[in-house]
Amino acid sequence: MSIVNLLRAASLSALFITGGAYAQTVGPQGETATPTAEVSVPDDKVEGLKAGGHRAALLWHDQSDFVNAVTAGASDEFARLGIEVVATTSAGFDAAKQRSDIETAMAKKPDIILSLPLDPVTSAAAFEEAKAQGVKLVFLSNLPKDYKHGSDYAAIVTDDLFQMGKQAADALAKAMGSKGTVGWVYHDADYYVTNQRDNAFKSTIENNYPEMKIVAEQGISDPARAEEIANAMLLKNPDIGGIFVTWAGPAEGVLAALRANGNKTTKVVTLDLSEPVALDMVRGGNVTAIVADEAYELGRAMAATGALALIGEETPPFIVAPAVTATADNVGEAWHQSLHVDAPKSVMQAGK
Repeated sequence: MSIVNLLRAASLSALFITGGAYAQTVGPQGETATPTAEVSVPDDKVEGLKAGGHRAALLWHDQSDFVNAVTAGASDEFARLGIEVVATTSAGFDAAKQRSDIETAMAKKPDIILSLPLDPVTSAAAFEEAKAQGVKLVFLSNLPKDYKHGSDYAAIVTDDLFQMGKQAADALAKAMGSKGTVGWVYHDADYYVTNQRDNAFKSTIENNYPEMKIVAEQGISDPARAEEIANAMLLKNPDIGGIFVTWAGPAEGVLAALRANGNKTTKVVTLDLSEPVALDMVRGGNVTAIVADEAYELGRAMAATGALALIGEETPPFIVAPAVTATADNVGEAWHQSLHVDAPKSVMQAGK
């Protein structure tokens, strides 16, 4: 998920549990994650939904390729179920605008609302009317304060955060022959999405790869400082074998530092699809892999969950979509798997 889509003040304190080789993302109260693949509307329920004249609203936090993919997944599933999408909005990370969007959408009498609540406290009040009128609420990645599963919302749907970090660690280990020194550039802020992913990378390296050692750790809160941070890391560790970067934006700064230092050997892994980072990867540069979520699948599962709640079916409280690792060899396939669109022409042509 692109960082521009992350919450500015996330309250959902999802954790991951580790024990030997077992690890998983868990929900805000320790709920076991249900894979999106297990969430679907039975065929024998579809005709009834189609006859119901139901409506849905998609009230998003921002506009981006990620949101477009989530919207596409939700819209396709709603179309399959005969549910009309009567509103699609973008709040531009403005909680007041999101509240206004909710009020406007409610005038269109939706039966289902899909949304990423921007602020736990203000969102709790903003969704109160919808909740009171029995609208089925499905949330992406965040939860309004004091909302209870079943009575107040149908589910939270998010990425498999542990798997994103783990896959990044596995990809870096593969590129480095499972040995060598590593730099860890993590997100230095209380954002549960990035915190989960970053820590999953670190724990996987420490637990699964005894011949790899994290020798440099640096938090980053301002992506514009990534090149500066990477230069300092390289100055102290000129022979560092690999670097993990919390998301693709600051990874571009790390790449700039590596190029300025004439460093063509240090491997880089990061999270979330980015055209500039993917171009470096397919051209045989420092980037060895990019791990992303299946954004289209997130949207499909959100829509299916809302429909299940509408017909009185029990819905799992915490649902996660798979992670996908993009490399130079599969970037086109991985891009489509994540976003359900073709990879940029520049990336596909550079890889030929």
